[in-house]
Amino acid sequence: MASHMTPKSFLLENFLKPLRYQEEQNKDPPSVRANLSIATFTALPEIEICRRSGSPNEETAAPPMERFSSFTADTAYHEQSSASSSVLAEENEHYDDEHSSSFHVNRTPTPPSPPVEASLNSPKLFAIHSRLSLPQRLPLQTLARTLVDESADPSPQFNNKSLSILGSDLLTYYTAEHLISTYPRLPVKVLWAAMYSFIGAKPLAAMTREWGLEFAAEPGSEVDPGLLQFKRLPPDTVVETNTDGTFLRRDGNLSKRSTSARIIYGDAFGESALPYPVHYEGVTPNRACANFVRAVVGAVYLHAGRPAAKQFYKEHFMSRHLDMSSLFSFRQPTRDLSKLCRREGFEDPVAKILSETGRLSNRPVFNVGIFSGPDKLGEGAGGSLSEARFRAAAAALKGWYLYSPLGVRVPSSMEEEGAEPWKPVYVDPGEVIV
Repeated sequence: MASHMTPKSFLLENFLKPLRYQEEQNKDPPSVRANLSIATFTALPEIEICRRSGSPNEETAAPPMERFSSFTADTAYHEQSSASSSVLAEENEHYDDEHSSSFHVNRTPTPPSPPVEASLNSPKLFAIHSRLSLPQRLPLQTLARTLVDESADPSPQFNNKSLSILGSDLLTYYTAEHLISTYPRLPVKVLWAAMYSFIGAKPLAAMTREWGLEFAAEPGSEVDPGLLQFKRLPPDTVVETNTDGTFLRRDGNLSKRSTSARIIYGDAFGESALPYPVHYEGVTPNRACANFVRAVVGAVYLHAGRPAAKQFYKEHFMSRHLDMSSLFSFRQPTRDLSKLCRREGFEDPVAKILSETGRLSNRPVFNVGIFSGPDKLGEGAGGSLSEARFRAAAAALKGWYLYSPLGVRVPSSMEEEGAEPWKPVYVDPGEVIV
């Protein structure tokens, strides 16, 4: 029977119960009981009270006679004094302390990002600061914070989320005022595409590669502060986007927003939030790089002021060339051009052949021009008359929408010292609605 008992049950059955019986009988004098207690508990360190291996069978794996060799049937039936209970409790408490200390060596959690003082000894951080020609007012500690994504460190006191929000607003404002002032007739969808071409996630990620930014394999306190730290998405994760402005209606169905609704509810690129909450365990490298660039702009604005932030924007963003004509895509340019001429009070557009060659061959070329009265609006060439007319109408629409006035000034230029009096910019009635 004892071979199937645990050490604790064996102790209770064969030791404590007879002791309580002997206390009732009170046969031995106190001196004898004290000697028995000392003799009995001298052998307690040899007892394996609880192995805590997780399996009752493992506890009884050793033969009971070997594990409890200090106990005999005679000593088990002796009486125990009150001092024996305290000794047993102390032995159990001492065993628990030793057992717990062996499994819990270090309870102090490691921080998810490098300490602040480590940024002063990072050569990579010094290189980024010098390579970007950042102001001296921008400390290395703040630059190190811009490299910690929210997915790496969820604490808002150490990640770059707040700086990224500020930088995103600044980039959106500077880019929008530049595009609207330079091209006042741009359609809304083309404006969204131009905004994304300048400050979208992919262009900003390409910018960080030109800056020589390196990624950390995994975020942690031992990582060099000069590396971009973020938690990567699993390889099989599908990132959902809401480019068409889908929203959840009150009846529970999904619907697409109109262009006007996307202007109101969308972001700088015309994209809206997903109609249902989605949580990702990490971010993509492009998203982490974009957040870093935005955080750098926000940090420059906070530490060096508005002029330094705008100068940084001109050097790293406005210096890039974007072919605006490549952003247009027309389905029926001839119809759109007719609507535009009617709205502006021009004569109806007429297509005329300017030149042709090889009409009877298998590769003819036609050159067609679109005229409104005596004025030529556009010109295009194609392998057929319809193709040439299509391209000529598209060229005429691009010439209208890409109009740019001379001497363009943006509203933020009035914040500079010694600025000239403001002259209102040209505002167009808007794109053609068919």
